[in-house]
Amino acid sequence: MRSTSRGLPRGLPRGTRSLPRRAASTAAALLAALSLAACTADGGGSGSSNGGGTGKGGEAGAPYTLRVLASSELSDMEPVLEEARKKTGVTVEPTYAGTLDAVERIASGAAEKSYDAVWLSSNDYLRLRPDTAKRITAETPIMTSPVALGLRPEKVSALGWDPAKVTWSQIHKAVAEKKLGYGMTDPARSNSGFSALVSIASGLSGAQSALTEQNVTAATPKLKEFFGGQKLTSGSSGWLATAWSRREDVDALINYESVLLSTGKELTVVRPADGVVTADYPFTLLTAASPDAKQAAARLTAHLRTPDAQRLITQRTLRRPVVPGVELAKPLAADQRRELPFPGSRAVADGLLDAYENKLRRPSRTVYVLDTSGSMEGERLARLRSAFAELTEDFRDRETVTVMPFGSSVKRNEVRTYTVDPAAPKKAIGAMRAQANGLSASGGTAIYSSLEEAYEHLGTGRGGADTFTSIVLMTDGENTDGAPAAAFDAFYRDLPPAQKRTPVFPIVFGDSDRAALDHIAGLTGGRLFDATKGSLDGAFEEIRGYQ
Repeated sequence: MRSTSRGLPRGLPRGTRSLPRRAASTAAALLAALSLAACTADGGGSGSSNGGGTGKGGEAGAPYTLRVLASSELSDMEPVLEEARKKTGVTVEPTYAGTLDAVERIASGAAEKSYDAVWLSSNDYLRLRPDTAKRITAETPIMTSPVALGLRPEKVSALGWDPAKVTWSQIHKAVAEKKLGYGMTDPARSNSGFSALVSIASGLSGAQSALTEQNVTAATPKLKEFFGGQKLTSGSSGWLATAWSRREDVDALINYESVLLSTGKELTVVRPADGVVTADYPFTLLTAASPDAKQAAARLTAHLRTPDAQRLITQRTLRRPVVPGVELAKPLAADQRRELPFPGSRAVADGLLDAYENKLRRPSRTVYVLDTSGSMEGERLARLRSAFAELTEDFRDRETVTVMPFGSSVKRNEVRTYTVDPAAPKKAIGAMRAQANGLSASGGTAIYSSLEEAYEHLGTGRGGADTFTSIVLMTDGENTDGAPAAAFDAFYRDLPPAQKRTPVFPIVFGDSDRAALDHIAGLTGGRLFDATKGSLDGAFEEIRGYQ
């Protein structure tokens, strides 16, 4: 089994391998933290002070500041929270993070040192680990949003669908017949992606109760066909929508209904008639929060569940109110959908994620363009060696990885391509690790010429149409050799349309030119990652959600 040293033991079903290292860590942490279990709504117990907040939370209207670790998608709640502050005196001081990053902090105990509460899209996954319920004292659902399919209106017409009656089986049939291609976030890194995965598996398996390993096994042929139609993957909903706007070959997105309606694009939103998995956004107190923080949270959540606040929430965020009698925002359809069954155990959830990563989804094909110029000598090269060696544990079955070191030009005698064989994954992983440890620094910095060679390499390989292709660029300096930026821009513009779909994900590191790297990301449809404020291995790992 692959190492899971960064995560809790996975407990996968017999006969399965663990997820890649980062996916295993985030999935296990998500399981651990989201065991927010069925906690009392009154905040039970006094807990211990963690130095949080200001003011007296127990006094009606008294000013108080709650420190909240929140899913990044909840940034759209800021106008609602400002109104809540005026009415209750409670200020929410959010720290936004990806859902799974937030979950890791909860599971490790780090969250309770800096926050009073957490606010994620769902606690369902975490309830599979009841042993972590001690970190949580109360959760209050605030609003809901179901998983949905957003399609270009012309595609709905071409398929002859009635949006109110479409089922997961119909969607599967269209995908299997190659009439529909879609994008979805990575289930191992995004709660919307995991909710979509559970929705699809439940819908195609016909499960009538908690999803089981037998359900997943029976549905595997259909699931493989379904995920064969996935043409875009992403670590975040925001980037997914942006990338989708560049891709005419991608007909649809699978995400939360509110996210789809908020893209600003013309989409027909379909909630499959046979059921969905729904996010309920529970505001959740940490056990270590002070008594004043708990009292302030009670005032805040009571206000957010009033009819006036619920109306503001649905109008501003296009999520659904949890209080009966509150009218839905205009784009939201009122007809009900069955809630699809969630996995009944951690083993089933782990097994479903493992199957998606290593069997069901399209494999990845990535070129890592790594700066090994003279300026990398010393600590920087040591960090690159260490970060890439660690990253090797994160590669999936069937994934093809090309390591392309460069200095004044691409060091062609050091370019190597590896494919992770499901029957013997350690062979490729060991070879990549050995190459990473042997990287040496010399020469200038030929960023643009090296990127051109990366695109040419991908253009000559096989399997491009059936893989997620990407280029990762890591450099610590400015371009000093080879083609200039303008030449690369012209090169990219002249690429065939299929090759233009390969994004570049640059990493800001050392003294690299942020503006130049940001331009590369924007030109190619990629995203810039920053290793100057965090770790280089963290940047590499974050990119995994986009590959």
